This record gives sequence, C-alpha cells and structure tokens, in this order.
Amino acid sequence: MHKSIRIKLFLTFLLTTLLVVAGMYLFMRWSLDRGFNELIETRQRERVSNLIDGLTDYYADTGSWEPLAGNKQQWIQLLLQSDNRRHRHPAPWMKKALTEPLNRWPPDVESEALSKRRFKPLEMRVMLLAADKSIIFGQPEALSQLTLQAIRHEERVVGFLGLLPGKPDNQLGELRFMERQAKEFAWIALLMITLSAVLALFLAYILGRPIKRITAAAKELAVGRYDVRLPVESGDELGQLARDFNEMAAALEQSEQARRRWVADISHELRTPLSVLRGELEALQDGIRPMNRAAIDSLFGDVMRLNRLTEDLYQLALSDQGALTYRKAVIDPIAVLTADLAALMPEFDSKQLSVQLIDTTQGTVRVYADPDRLSQLFRNVLKNSANYTDSGGRLEITVAKKADTLFIDMADSAPGVSDEEREKLFDRFYRVEHSRSRNHGGAGLGLAICRNIVAAHNGIIKAQASSLGGLAIHIELPVQS
Repeated sequence: MHKSIRIKLFLTFLLTTLLVVAGMYLFMRWSLDRGFNELIETRQRERVSNLIDGLTDYYADTGSWEPLAGNKQQWIQLLLQSDNRRHRHPAPWMKKALTEPLNRWPPDVESEALSKRRFKPLEMRVMLLAADKSIIFGQPEALSQLTLQAIRHEERVVGFLGLLPGKPDNQLGELRFMERQAKEFAWIALLMITLSAVLALFLAYILGRPIKRITAAAKELAVGRYDVRLPVESGDELGQLARDFNEMAAALEQSEQARRRWVADISHELRTPLSVLRGELEALQDGIRPMNRAAIDSLFGDVMRLNRLTEDLYQLALSDQGALTYRKAVIDPIAVLTADLAALMPEFDSKQLSVQLIDTTQGTVRVYADPDRLSQLFRNVLKNSANYTDSGGRLEITVAKKADTLFIDMADSAPGVSDEEREKLFDRFYRVEHSRSRNHGGAGLGLAICRNIVAAHNGIIKAQASSLGGLAIHIELPVQS
C-alpha cells in the first residue's frame, strides 16, 4: 500500500525534529554534566589546598604534630575550616566518629545520609601522615591506596596529606539542582517533540494540499480536459509549478484546438476537389457532358489541384516533424534567388507586373543552406506575389547584408493586408480572401512551409506592410563568416 505524500512529509518532518531534539538533549546533558564535574573537581582542589594551608599553619604554630595526634576534635575542626561554604559545626556522623579509636580516620561509621550519596565527602577520603609517613590520622590497610601531597614548612617536608580514591562530593543542593535540571530538560524535549509533531502535521497538510491539487489536475489533463487550471497561491517552487502546469495546459488546449481545426480544414480542402471530380464524372456518366478533350482537361486540372494539395500537406507534415531532407552546403543565396526569379518571370509578365531586384551587398554572400529548400522558400513567396498582386503592379526585392545576417525583403503593391490578417498569414489553411479561386490562392499551406524551412536554417521570416501598398515578406538568414 502506497503512502500519501502528506504522510511522507509528516514522517520526514517529525523524524528530523526528533533527531534534532534528541541531539540537543544529549549535548546539553553532556555539557551540563561536564561543566558540573569540572566545578566539583576545582572545588575539591581548592579544599585540598585550603586543608594543606591550614595544616601548615597549625604545624607552624605548634612546631610538631604531637598536639594534634589523638585530638580528633581538633582534626575535625581543621577539616571543617577547609570548606568556606559550610558552617563550622560537625555533621552527625562526625560526632559518632569520636567514639572510635583516636587516630583512626576515615571513621567506619554508617550513616543513612552518607549511604544515599553517590560520592564520598572529602572528610571521608583524607588521611594525615607524619614526615616519616607514620599515621597520625588514618587506616593502615588503606595506605597503599593513598595519593600523597607534601605539607611543607620552612622549605622542608613536615608531613603528608593522603587522599583516597573516589569521586568528589557534591552538596545536597547541587545534587537537587542537577536532578531538577535533568527533569526540566526531559520535559522540554517532550514538549518540543509534541510541538514538532503538530508543526509537522500542519506543514504536511499545507505542502501536500497543492501537490494533491496538481495530481488531480494532471489526471483530468490525461483524459483530455485541457481547460483545467490550477490556482497560483505563492511565489515559491510550488507556485512556479502551478504556473508551468497552467501554461502546459493552455498549450495543450491550443494544440488540441489547432488539431481539430487542422482535421476540419483538411477535410474541407479534400472534399471540395473530390466533389467537383465526382460531379463532372457523374455528368459524363449521365451523358449530360460529352466526353471530349475539354472534359478530360477539366478532370486533369481537378486531379492536379488535388495532387498539389496532398503534396503540400505531405511537405508541411514533414517540415513540422523536422523530417524534411536538408542537404546543406555553403552556397550563394542571391544566385538561387536570381534563378528562381528568372524561372517565374513569365507569370509576372502575364499579369504585367514589373519586378526589380536591388542587391546592396558588396561581394559574394555565403550561407550554409540547402539550395533546393531555399529555392522552395523563394518560389513560394514569389508565387504568392504573382498570384495576389493586382495586374500592372510592382514587386520590389531588396537584398542587404548587415554584420552576420542577410536581409531579403520582397515587397509588392496593392492589395494590402490588414495588421490582424498579417499575424495569421503563416497559419496553415489561412487565406486572406476565402472567395479567391484555388487556382490562384492555393490551400493556404505555402507560407506555413516557408516558416518551417526558415526555422530549419536558423533564420527569421515575418510579414510586414509594404511601402508600395501591398505586402512585404521579410527574411533573415545567418551568413557564413
């Protein structure tokens, strides 16, 4: 069973937050414990230093350890004086230690308060030795475990303070502080996890909603509902995705409309000559029209018009798919244009159209092109001028070169074409005047083929208003350096 994107987003956000919270919790506990242990160890070193200073002062006052030996009350007082944070009153367990042998230390007392502590107080871990390491206060069986620190007076060692192994003692208030901090950290972590779960659920819903809409819209698009659109609610990647989806849907909708128009236009263009052929053949069958040379020529003309239409459709389909064969070479386009113009001059002469070729280029111009396709381009445009320009008009062809571009303008005289119609001239099956005879106007595919040929040569073709009162076709082709 596949999980929805919202569940995946929720689990991703939640897992990420859990890892972050767990990492922060562990780091804070480690940092707090480390800092606290450093504080306790520093405090113990200070106490040990204070105790050594106190014992040094005592020895300087008495001149020996004899007054202290056996005086456990005085020893306890020295221990208490080393801790500046405490009151100078012995703890209950210290009072019980007075009942043990005079020189035995640490005492063997068992106290409920001591048993609950995780660490031994410093008073339970120190021993005092004379300069010859004889015991003043201590336990003989623990001598091997001691870490000794010398007590010096007047540049000589007068005794040793022994420290038994163990962790430094924490004050009860400090322990309670640590326990309280640990509990607060745990509650904070739990609260953060809860808030993260709520936030992850909210984010999963917010981010999953547009994705779910896109999924539903894509399904509608897949079944042919091209009018579906998505609301654009943000400027981020999801908003950009919605805009791109809308543009894609609009392009598909236009493509579908163009396809339907294409099918309708093809059906219309094919049905008309077929209907004419059928009518003429039925007239011949019924004897209404005699079978003579004129009838055969008429039928042949209809067949040729149908053949031209199917050939144009075939060429357009090939050019749309980029399947037209192009055998490109470095050629002189002006020579191709001149040859095409010479071949079509009889058509211009028959309509009494004057043609002028103005070549402003200096020297030979070279382009990388297919001469046959370039000729097809030029002849289509020239034939349009010959067919549509009024008798007695003009055609002016201007060739110029600027930088690395060749400019060819074919401007004819009246009739002109409106701005709105000029934008549609390169659409397939479009004719400015639908009432014109197909013998002259064709099926409206020539300029569509021209546009594809120019695009295949990395050029530009567009229709403009002619200064002669008619239509000007502007062509740009890249020049070989």
